[in-house]
Amino acid sequence: MTELPITEKHSCGCSEHDAGLPELDATVIPHAIRHAAILGVVSSLQVGGAFVLVAPHNPLPLLDQIKQLFGEAIAVSYVQEGPDAWKLKLERVN
Repeated sequence: MTELPITEKHSCGCSEHDAGLPELDATVIPHAIRHAAILGVVSSLQVGGAFVLVAPHNPLPLLDQIKQLFGEAIAVSYVQEGPDAWKLKLERVN
């Protein structure tokens, strides 16, 4: 079984990512299961838990799904907006 591509990031203080948060690279998840895999990670977050999602485009359809399923429980903030990748911090706030 292949593990999800979540890696720990270093804590250099740069603004490209939130130091110490796991990063989920959606670009290596097969397209047919990409949303389901990401939603599984989101649903497993405890209050205060967060990760950085790396996407090949601005994931607006996915963000709509997250909003429908979790309402205001998940806060989303952009860490990087293209051009090669979009990075978003997703955090469980309640």
